Parts: sequence; C-alpha cells; structure tokens
Amino acid sequence: MQPELLIKLVILLPLIGAAFNGLGGLFLPALRKQEGLIGIVGTAMVLVPFLITVSLFASFHGEAIVAPVFTWMAAGDLTVDFAYRIDELSLLMTMIVTGVGSLIHLYSIGYMHGDDGFWRFFAYLNLFIFAMLNLVLGNNLVVLFLGWEGVGLCSYLLIGFWYKNLKNSAAAGKAFIMNRVGDFAFLLAMFIIFREIGALDFDTILTDGLSMSQSSTYWVVALLFIGATGKSAQIPLFTWLPDAMAGPTPVSALIHAATSNT
Repeated sequence: MQPELLIKLVILLPLIGAAFNGLGGLFLPALRKQEGLIGIVGTAMVLVPFLITVSLFASFHGEAIVAPVFTWMAAGDLTVDFAYRIDELSLLMTMIVTGVGSLIHLYSIGYMHGDDGFWRFFAYLNLFIFAMLNLVLGNNLVVLFLGWEGVGLCSYLLIGFWYKNLKNSAAAGKAFIMNRVGDFAFLLAMFIIFREIGALDFDTILTDGLSMSQSSTYWVVALLFIGATGKSAQIPLFTWLPDAMAGPTPVSALIHAATSNT
C-alpha cells in the first residue's frame, strides 16, 4: 500500500474510535456498560496506527512525501491544502504519539473501570490522539494549528473530565484560557510568515524562509517560542499545569508527561 494511503489511515483510525465511543455511547446507552468493547476499540485505534508508522519509518528512504487530501481554503493569494507530510521527524513524532498513547489507553481500561463516563473518557482520548497527529503530520502551519487547537480542546475536556467537582471545571477553564495566550502568539507568527513569503506550507517556508528580513525572522521565532511556552507550560505560562492534575491520572501521563510536551 502506498505511504500516502497509509498515513491517511493513521490519521483516520483515532477519529473513527472517537466517533464510535462518543456517538455510540451518546445514542446507545447500552454501549456505555460494554467497557471491554470500548477499551479494545479505543486502544486498537491507536495501536494499529503505531504499527503502521513503524513500518513506514522502517521503509522510509529519506525524501519527504506529501499526502494531499483536498484544498481546504483558496482566497486571493492564500491557498491551503489539507495535506500531511511524511519525513523522518514527523514519523518519529507519530511513533511517540501513537506508541505512548496506545499504552496509556491500555492502562486506562483498568484505571477507569466502573466510572460512569468510561465511554466518554475513551472518546476524548482518541480525539486527543487525532488532534495530536494533525499537529505532527500537517504539511502546513494551518493544519498544524488546527491540530494545535484540537489538542487544547481535548486537554480542556480531559482535565475537567470529572466536571461535577467545580474545582476540576475551574482547572480546565484555566488551562484553556492560558493556552490561548500562546495560541494568539502562534497566529501572529503565521500572519508574519504569510506576509513575508506568501505561503504557509513547510516546503515553501524551508526554501524561502531565509528571504525574510532580520526583524521579521526575529518576531516569528519569538512568537512561535511563546506559543510553545504556553502549550508546554514553561515560565511564565506554567501556572495552569499544577491545577491540571485534577484530571484522571492517565490524562497527566498523556498530555503533561508525554505527547503534548514532547
């Protein structure tokens, strides 16, 4: 099978898992009690992408491959394709996300046993993996930012999972709001890049990025760093992290100790 098709499958499977557990649990109340089925589906939808990514990494020959899906935006000089990029870095990060993620899904089957929101928890976990894969595999900054925002949304849902405790809800809100500071900086960096080189895909950025003025380059680097600071809870945008421990333990393992902060 072609690498382009395989990487689309890697992206799609966690979304299928999130839809099965989330929509199935929402509209079929009897499914909510099927913890074994929910856990197996949720874990498999992350484990299979890990195995696919390992095979892609083992057979990768060094030249980046772009897997286009469709043209997402076309307005004036701006054209954004919904596409994914296969190279050494993206494959390595995908292996980390799906490898660590599948182990956390497996652990969560036992940890969340008996919880009324078991089905909801696995839907959120799968959705987080889907967003994270868009972040690490996106072929342009817009798709990357979509995954970036999806990770923030899923973090909010997972941190505030036990929402009946108002302290947990407040912790989730704090994390969501503080991350928007970094996201705003990321957006500004994207605007500057598009103004300077007229594109947001990584191939153009890598080839034409050196043509940017020194001041623009400085601001792009600084703003992207601020964005990363907010997402990875570094000084000064770190105060949301201690409160975020209000979520279930697997949430801390998935978001704060492994994939997102990597």
